[in-house]
Amino acid sequence: MRILYNILFTVFFLLSSPYYFWKMWRRGNWKRGFKERFGQFGVKLKQGVTNRHVLWIHAVSVGEVNLATQLIRALERRLPNLKIVVSTTTTTGMGRLEVLPSHIAKVYYPIDRRAYVSRALASVHPNAFVLVEAEVWPNFLWKLQDRGTPAFLVNARLSERSFRGYRRFGFLFRPLFRAFAGVGAQNEQDAARLLELGCRPEAIHVVGNLKFDAARVEERRVLDVEAMFRQLGVAPGARVLVAGSTHAGEEKILAEIFKRLKLRMPDLFLVVVPRHFERGKEVGRELDQAGVQFMYRSEVGITTQVEPGAISCLLVNTTGELRYFYEHATAIFVGKSLVAQGGQNPIEPGALGKAMVFGPNMQNFEPIAASFVAKGGAVQVANAAELERVLGELLDDAPRCAEMGRHAVEVVRANEGAVDRTVEMIVERLPVEATMVVRP
Repeated sequence: MRILYNILFTVFFLLSSPYYFWKMWRRGNWKRGFKERFGQFGVKLKQGVTNRHVLWIHAVSVGEVNLATQLIRALERRLPNLKIVVSTTTTTGMGRLEVLPSHIAKVYYPIDRRAYVSRALASVHPNAFVLVEAEVWPNFLWKLQDRGTPAFLVNARLSERSFRGYRRFGFLFRPLFRAFAGVGAQNEQDAARLLELGCRPEAIHVVGNLKFDAARVEERRVLDVEAMFRQLGVAPGARVLVAGSTHAGEEKILAEIFKRLKLRMPDLFLVVVPRHFERGKEVGRELDQAGVQFMYRSEVGITTQVEPGAISCLLVNTTGELRYFYEHATAIFVGKSLVAQGGQNPIEPGALGKAMVFGPNMQNFEPIAASFVAKGGAVQVANAAELERVLGELLDDAPRCAEMGRHAVEVVRANEGAVDRTVEMIVERLPVEATMVVRP
């Protein structure tokens, strides 16, 4: 099985690498840590882990990195002598890792070729490995098994699509899932799916969703949105519609909705935050074609001053700032839910106490979205026409927005505690030598 996988992976890697390297170049900053993707971590990391008990945490991209940072903070309080190495796959994920202190080693995850994985593990020598959410790479996990290194899967969530895929190739993935020392599932449905995929019953723990805890963590404020709005000529007290993590097709719909709503609400201001910032120019063309006067976030500087009313939209073509715009929203549209599939995270706007609306396609957050809707903390619409109607009602009804925000916060608070339960699961199953500190 391993031989066949490595032959097929090598062929796939050679065929697909031009496309993925092009994507890296398009996103920018690709040279930083490029050799790390081939398992070459350098002397500094090797020196930092020498004679240390090491826990390696992997977080694929920005969403998983936000969860990993909370786990790291909680683990450091519990096991202060543990050396933590955290990896990510994307440049945007690496950008988010910069919020962590310098003693946390930050690297790119190696491509899943046997030689690259072996080289990386030989440099880090982890005592345990934690995978945030389910992106399973066989060579890496096989090598951990060969070394006798326990692996944990945390905040495990399996969409219907990924569940079918893992089940279809069960001959490959069942032994990998069976080998996890501990699995933190978000809910009973995910736990049942993980059991069917091969995880041992005694390894599975329903701990909740880490995103509820991560959304409420206070971070150092790095962006003054109120000052930016003043620079852009937005009137104090103006109504602000934030469209967060939008995907292709949604911005055009939102632009048309916004134009019609603005005829009724002259003070309305739109903030569009595409899920992938490199789509900025594409989205800008759509806003321009729709007749929406906008400015790119990257064009706003210290000396920027726009005449009131000159623009009515800010297009955010930077990363890591969505939360700050959410904080100043009157109402929020959660993207990838109207014309795309899967949906984006509704927990962050919920934790901020904001009225939010999302479309019918919230498959990746189905139980969470349903809980917000059931408690009156969000509205789910079926199509663009209904989205326009609901947004118009919310933007014209401040008391209703406030009430929805309170209900959303209640949902978040009722689901907190997953980080502590996950840390407990990991600590109980770590090798004894890695936990030789006095517990509180």
